[in-house]
Amino acid sequence: MKTSIRRSAIFTGAAILLLTACGTSGSAQSSAPGKDDDGQLKLGYVLPETGQLAFLGPPMIQSTNFAIKTINDAGGVLGKPIPKVAGGDEAGQEAVAAQSADRVLNTGVDAIIGAAASGMSLAIIDRVTGESVVQCSGSNTAPTFTDYDDGGFYFRTAPSDALQGPILAKTIQGDGHKRVALVARADDYGKGLLDSTRKALEDGGATVTVAETYDPKATNYDQLVQQVKNSKPDAAVVIAFEEGTQILQGMIEAGLGPQQIGLYGTDGLRSEELPALVAPGKPATLAGMKGTAPASASNPEYVKALKAFAPTLKELQFAPPTFDCVTTIALAAEQAKSDDPGKFVDEMIAVTKDGEKCNSFAACKELIADGKDIDYDGVSGPLDFTDAGEPGQATIEVYTYDAKGQLQTVSTEVSKGQE
Repeated sequence: MKTSIRRSAIFTGAAILLLTACGTSGSAQSSAPGKDDDGQLKLGYVLPETGQLAFLGPPMIQSTNFAIKTINDAGGVLGKPIPKVAGGDEAGQEAVAAQSADRVLNTGVDAIIGAAASGMSLAIIDRVTGESVVQCSGSNTAPTFTDYDDGGFYFRTAPSDALQGPILAKTIQGDGHKRVALVARADDYGKGLLDSTRKALEDGGATVTVAETYDPKATNYDQLVQQVKNSKPDAAVVIAFEEGTQILQGMIEAGLGPQQIGLYGTDGLRSEELPALVAPGKPATLAGMKGTAPASASNPEYVKALKAFAPTLKELQFAPPTFDCVTTIALAAEQAKSDDPGKFVDEMIAVTKDGEKCNSFAACKELIADGKDIDYDGVSGPLDFTDAGEPGQATIEVYTYDAKGQLQTVSTEVSKGQE
């Protein structure tokens, strides 16, 4: 049987500062009950039910539930069904996310799905991995996690922004823009994506006219917008969450809308509701705006099945990689023949690469039963985890808004990192 290489990492000074700012401690809480190999895999989640990223909650939560149903329909893990998932709200607040993680840990889970925001995962990662519980996020993209000292218990099926940034830069330059302004929220997500995009733009010969981070809790962004305008760009990128609505409104009022310059967003702004939020009743206001995000709708079979399971779903962002988190955990437990995270953690990387390919829990489970090593290709695409426990490549979607304010996919591209 394959065994994965346990990861070692450097706890960087930047990560220390971030954890201090988030109010987390260097040691994990010890409130979770002792885990044992009881034969039943138990899962929990810490995902946004309220807060800035609440629109991402439904697709990620429903995809978690759908994955569990798919697994249980195939006979469960180790011959037992996965019980109802224990849920907690990250709420866009570090303190709330930490409290939710503690409550979920107290239920005796073997793994936690989430958090959605990179900053919220930084608020809970020491609690979760410090208890030797596996954590897997389908949406954390901040580069920080690649080298984070998690004891080998943290994984993500969403690609690092080190993979998204180059595709965004390629899109901007492919549209003919040479002077680009970058603004990003001053957190790990924003800084990481700003840095990777800036490097790719400059490597491609573009001039970055301004690269500014901002306080996402600010009430006024006029000065930020003026900085962008004064830099005389022919394109601008806004790396934001909910507060990006206000920034975009200010830019449009300043003559920096998609009819005047190239306007781009990232995954934090990819929402069917964005045009209505920016300009109620004027859907054409954002027509032509583009952006990039980890691909969410490139697997029609999965999308159809998920919508049949949860008919009211509107957003799909990060649903596929969340499904893959759950499935990877389940397959690792099958391969390890144990629901003890201290044992199946060593199979998390192994089940995603260098074996016989399979693309469903049922098919992979059958191969494992036959004594085969497997290579699970997820609904979000091939995972091929690196030793850091993250995808070695990513399928990135380029999206746009049309004159009716409808979200459209322009193309998808594969971005590859290095082992």
